[in-house]
Amino acid sequence: MAELAGKVAVITGGGGVLCSTIAAGLAREGVRCALLDLAEDKAQATLEKVRQAGSDGLAIKADVLSRQDLEAACEQVSKTLGRVDFLINGAGGNHPRATTSQDASLFDLPEEAVRFVFDLNFLGTFFACQVFGKALAEQGAGVILNIASMAALRPLTRIPAYSAAKAALVNFTQWLAVHMAQEYSPNIRVVAIAPGFFLTQQNRFLLMDEQGNLTERGRKILAHTPMGRFGDPQDLIGPVRWLLSDEAAFVTGVVIPVDGGFSAYPGV
Repeated sequence: MAELAGKVAVITGGGGVLCSTIAAGLAREGVRCALLDLAEDKAQATLEKVRQAGSDGLAIKADVLSRQDLEAACEQVSKTLGRVDFLINGAGGNHPRATTSQDASLFDLPEEAVRFVFDLNFLGTFFACQVFGKALAEQGAGVILNIASMAALRPLTRIPAYSAAKAALVNFTQWLAVHMAQEYSPNIRVVAIAPGFFLTQQNRFLLMDEQGNLTERGRKILAHTPMGRFGDPQDLIGPVRWLLSDEAAFVTGVVIPVDGGFSAYPGV
């Protein structure tokens, strides 16, 4: 996919496990990466991975819930890297206090935790699409790739706020694909991936116990995943690379599961 070389990708949540792996994978194709993260040290660590992979970019401290931060980041990217070709919305996550358990029923979940989850996963993407999507509209070309979740397609027990927020993100992905193509340019595509179950900091407490053994939930997930394993962050690179490339030039408004078959298996 040589056409990716020299392109510029803005990646929110760029310091996270999944997005740092995606960034390094794109860097191997020659993509320059502007990495936005609330934790500047994490963004800088990912930038080092990008450089080790043979490309370059920027590490920018930014809060995706701040239009001011995003607009400043967009200006910095435009001045330093010249343009924006791709926006990858990877900022997101769950919150333990927005998760039901034996000690916390649905009726006990605190408002601030639920709002945190919904704002981060949906509004963080919405605001980034407003700011960086405008740059794509002015150019008349580009790709917005949202990172949804299997929870958006098949609501999971215990995480009502996260499932609802990611479901809203899927709906917005479809809406935005139509809007950008009809109102600005058919060369602007909006797509999403829906990762299955990956062991990350945000869900490790649900899947593994303190001794490193699978929880009951973890065992159920693997039993319903035909490939019989959790995802590895490297598994995301190929689908992302394809969706950003000209090979997917007629693909927009879709959500691609990367889930080891979880969404296809009813359990019998």
